[in-house]
Amino acid sequence: MNKKLKLWELDRVSETEFKQQKKHPIVVILDDIRSLNNIGSFFRTADAFNIEKIYLCGITACPPHKDIHKTALGATETIDWEHKTNSVSLCEELKSQGYIICAIEQTEETVLLQNIKELKEKKIALVFGNEVNGVNQEVINKSDYVIEIPQFGTKHSLNVSVCAGIVLWEFCKRYL
Repeated sequence: MNKKLKLWELDRVSETEFKQQKKHPIVVILDDIRSLNNIGSFFRTADAFNIEKIYLCGITACPPHKDIHKTALGATETIDWEHKTNSVSLCEELKSQGYIICAIEQTEETVLLQNIKELKEKKIALVFGNEVNGVNQEVINKSDYVIEIPQFGTKHSLNVSVCAGIVLWEFCKRYL
């Protein structure tokens, strides 16, 4: 029999240990995310995948907030975050620090998520956009890559926090 583990049996690192451990060289930029539940989900996913930092840009709300906390489950305490007014200037700043800017969006010319192998060992900034309007066109213009998740159904998009889980896993699994 394969017994399901209880939370206390998972042998997770403590918050202190997590804050001190080396992070994967990935930052997430939330470009005008309006849903507080989506924001909380980003924090929780960022914690799970050990990323460096989340940048909350434009109208994206900041912790503390009960609706962010509801889905973050404490990850706002473990993940470094910062609010920036303008995502375009943030992308320029991160580029000057050696980050590769990757907008997660559907455009005329994209790289499919499974074809990003050349980005291994690079510092990556992943930009996720507004639930209705997507990533700002100016940010797309500043991006080094526009990455698309292949889809095979009738819908044209995924929920942005679901998208984050897929993309972050694809980038993070290379560090295993």
